[in-house]
Amino acid sequence: MIYDVTIIGAGLAGTEAALQLANQGFAVRLHDLKPVKRSPAHHSNNLAEIVCSNSFGSMGESASGLLKQEMRRLGAELIEIATDCAVPAGQALAVDRERFAELVTQRIHQHPNITFVGGDVTEIPTDTRYTLIATGPLTSEGLTASLGRLLNRQNLYFFDAAAPIITKESINFDIAFMADRYNKNLSEEREPSYINCPLNKDEYERLINFINQAERSEMKAFEEEALQKTKFFESCMPIEEMARRGVDTPRYGPMKPVGLDDPRTGRWAYAVVQLRQDNAEGTLYNMVGFQTNIKWGTQKEMIQLIPGLESADVVRYGVMHRNTFLHSPEVLTPSLQMKEHPHILVAGQLTGTEGYTESVATGLIAGLNIARLLRGQAPMILPRETMLGALLQYITREEAMGQAFQPINSNWGILPAWEDRLTDKKERAKRHISRSLTALDAFLEQESIENVGVI
Repeated sequence: MIYDVTIIGAGLAGTEAALQLANQGFAVRLHDLKPVKRSPAHHSNNLAEIVCSNSFGSMGESASGLLKQEMRRLGAELIEIATDCAVPAGQALAVDRERFAELVTQRIHQHPNITFVGGDVTEIPTDTRYTLIATGPLTSEGLTASLGRLLNRQNLYFFDAAAPIITKESINFDIAFMADRYNKNLSEEREPSYINCPLNKDEYERLINFINQAERSEMKAFEEEALQKTKFFESCMPIEEMARRGVDTPRYGPMKPVGLDDPRTGRWAYAVVQLRQDNAEGTLYNMVGFQTNIKWGTQKEMIQLIPGLESADVVRYGVMHRNTFLHSPEVLTPSLQMKEHPHILVAGQLTGTEGYTESVATGLIAGLNIARLLRGQAPMILPRETMLGALLQYITREEAMGQAFQPINSNWGILPAWEDRLTDKKERAKRHISRSLTALDAFLEQESIENVGVI
């Protein structure tokens, strides 16, 4: 069979792109390590497996919420699947991660225009018109080396970590309590989304001291060397790195107690550990902000120091893994094509975007652009006023050439500034959203695209 497109990587970006192209009638060959082998962070043979948080970010009037609105207008498949698998998480779109991966995997394997091939790809294919590389943060060593040779760059990685998951039934609700911060989004029909474990000053300092002295999991020599030369992505920083920065750093970060009244005292605690629902049944919860590389046995001790988790049953321990990303300002265009190899596109975290929603979004744009290129059309360059357009133009901006480059996710700061400086954050967000969606709708109308998913 002759394929129009080869996609390497069946994570969030690769599966989104594959579905976009296949739905438009193109023959897609989709490669992934699974089921032949798995990366150190993966736990199942399902595609589009998410291994860190189970949240796709806010659905409200936020940068991430705006990005999702734009993606729905562009016909994103995985956002709809995520919505079907949603679990309670306040204003966030959190999913039952196993159900989500199962549904995406079924959609891929059942599509007549997609041929799935398992196993490692160590060289970029040359037998199709277009190739999309979407291998994500855990790109295999062989393909990473191939990319390094192609781009003449060797430093293609950084580090992040995943948080532990525990069973709800093992949590002591004589201490822990259900609540959303400031009781936001509550109604008679909906219960709070988060489990909160309050700590007093002594309990908090004992926990931080333990974390600072805890033994880390061993890393390979090349990973240790790389870790000394790179940085953690801030939103997925290990709890031990936060604690190392200062005793109060976690308390002003993921362990902040503001807006959470302890029912036993009616006041805010000194610090709070939050747990977020991880599956549809509500039997599993992940520890918000507790990504870690602490040894598994020591992790259990750390978790059981937290009030309410004294008998916690840990079903998955936290792990640290190496992430891979390109220096996009030097090698990519806003269409996600390589500057020197325009028949090769890149999507997902390899581009230097960070976050689940951002990975799906880049896969969406890459898929749509490859479809246009196959038809002899120019690729889409979304308006700078849109969140996705701003994100893609930010990571490929020429002014970053030759500078240090670190991954970024959607945020208001990458959008064009307003001439009048609004101090009201909510009003500014509303104006951003209105301008972005208006710009996107005008762009799609100008391009005569009534439904981008079926160009």
